[in-house]
Amino acid sequence: MLTIKNYINGALVEPISKKYIDNYNPSTGKVFSLCPDSDEQDVEMAYQAANAAFEQWSNTSAEKRSKIMLRISSLIEKNIEKFAEAETMDQGKPLWLSRNGEIPRAVSNIHFFGTAIEHFASEAHPMGNHAVNYTLRTPIGVVGCISPWNLPLYLFTWKIAPAIASGNCVVAKPSEITPYTAYLLSEICIEAGLPAGVLNIVHGLGAKVGSAITSHVGIKAISFTGGTKTGAEIARVAAPMFKKLSLELGGKNPNIIFADCDFEKMLTETLRSSFLNQGEICLCGSRIFIERPIYEKFKKAFVEKVKVELVVGNPMQADTKVGSIVSKMHFEKILSYIELAKQEGGSVLCGGNAVKLQGEFAEGWYIAPTVIEGLQYNCRTNQEEIFGPVVTITPFDTEEEVLHMANSTEYGLACTIWTENLTRAHRMSFAIRAGIVWINCWLLRDLRTPFGGVKNSGVGREGGWEALRFFTEPKNVCIKI
Repeated sequence: MLTIKNYINGALVEPISKKYIDNYNPSTGKVFSLCPDSDEQDVEMAYQAANAAFEQWSNTSAEKRSKIMLRISSLIEKNIEKFAEAETMDQGKPLWLSRNGEIPRAVSNIHFFGTAIEHFASEAHPMGNHAVNYTLRTPIGVVGCISPWNLPLYLFTWKIAPAIASGNCVVAKPSEITPYTAYLLSEICIEAGLPAGVLNIVHGLGAKVGSAITSHVGIKAISFTGGTKTGAEIARVAAPMFKKLSLELGGKNPNIIFADCDFEKMLTETLRSSFLNQGEICLCGSRIFIERPIYEKFKKAFVEKVKVELVVGNPMQADTKVGSIVSKMHFEKILSYIELAKQEGGSVLCGGNAVKLQGEFAEGWYIAPTVIEGLQYNCRTNQEEIFGPVVTITPFDTEEEVLHMANSTEYGLACTIWTENLTRAHRMSFAIRAGIVWINCWLLRDLRTPFGGVKNSGVGREGGWEALRFFTEPKNVCIKI
C-alpha cells in the first residue's frame, strides 16, 4: 500500500496526527494508497517553512529561479510515463490522455513560467520633464494554492508555477481525491534542488487543510480552482481579511452550432468537447445548441458517433476512450442528474446508465456517455453543473434565441461557436457572456492568454502576465526631476 506524505520545508513528512485517508483507484473502486489527513497544525508548519524561506527566495534572481524551475520541468518530462500512470490510477482518465495531454501540459506550465519570469516587465510613466514614475512589482509573500481533482497535476502546476516564479513561497493543497502526482512532484522538487520551504504541499480534506490555508493570517493570497460553492466560502472568509483572490469556478458551457459550419470538423470536435476526460473538464460544452436546419442530421450523426467511437473501459487500455468517474460520490451525483433529466421530460438518446466491467474492474465507477434531448433551456439539467459524460442537445432558429439560451445560466466560463460566417463569429463572440470563446475549435490553448470566467464562473484571470501580476504587488515610485 502506497503511503503518500506531505512535503514541508524540503522534506517528505508524515502528518502530525499520523492519520490517513483512504485513496481509491476509481477504475477498480478499491483503495490503493493512503493520503495524509492533515490539519491546521500541518498548515502552520508549512507556513512557518514558507515564511522562513521567503526572504532568500524573493531576493534570488529571476535567472536562478528560472533555472531551478526548468530542472523541475525537465525531470517531470523524463519521468512522464511514471506520472501518467499515477494520474490515470488516481483520477480514472485514459492513460493515453494522461501521457499525451495532462502530464505534458504540466511540463509546459512549469517551463512557460520558468522562462516568462525572465521577460516580465513593468511600466514607466514620464511626466514631461518634471518627473518620472516607474512601477515595481514585488512578490506578495506566502500564498495559498488549492487545486481540484479533475486535472490534478495540470492545474496544480498552473498555480504554483507562476507563484514561485515571481518570488513567492507557497502552501499548496492538491485534492485529497487525487494526491498521487502532487506527491511525485514533491520528489522531483527535492531532486531538482528547489530550496526548502519555497513549495510546501499539505495533503488532506478541504474542511481541514483548505480552510486552514484560507483563514491563515500570514497567507496573503489564495488561488483556487474548484466548485462555485467552495469558491463562495473561500471568498466569505478571505475577503474580510483583504487577501488577494483568484477563483476559477464552475461552468455550464454552450456549444453553438450554425448550419453553415464545417459539419465533419464540428462533429469530431463536439464529440471531444462533450466527453473528453469523462466530461470532467470545466471547459466541456455540456449544452449543445444546433440550428434547426441541421438538427436532425446532427442528432443522428452525433449519437451514432458516441455509440461507435466512445469505448468505456479500463483506463490503462489503449482503446479506451472514456475511463472511470473519479469517485463514488461523483458517480452517484452524475446518475442522479440523468434521472432528474428524465423527470424534467428529457429523452435519453444514448447512454444514461452505469457501465459494469468484468474482473478486477467490476466495482469501478463507469458511466456510458449520455446524450439527452427534449429539455427546456432553463430546466435544472440545463442550468446546473453536472461535470460528467452528459450533454443535452437543443434546436434553435435565430441568433437572438440561442444567445438568450446560452447566456441564461449563472455561469460564464467558456463558449464554442461553429460557423463559417466571419461577421457572425465576431458578433456572437461579443454578445456571449463568457471569459473564453472558441470559434471553430475547442480547448486550443495559448498559455499567454488570460484564462477565467464571468458571473459565477470566477473572479480574476490566470495565465501569462495575468498570473504573474496576480502573484505580485505593484508599487509606484515617483521621482521628481
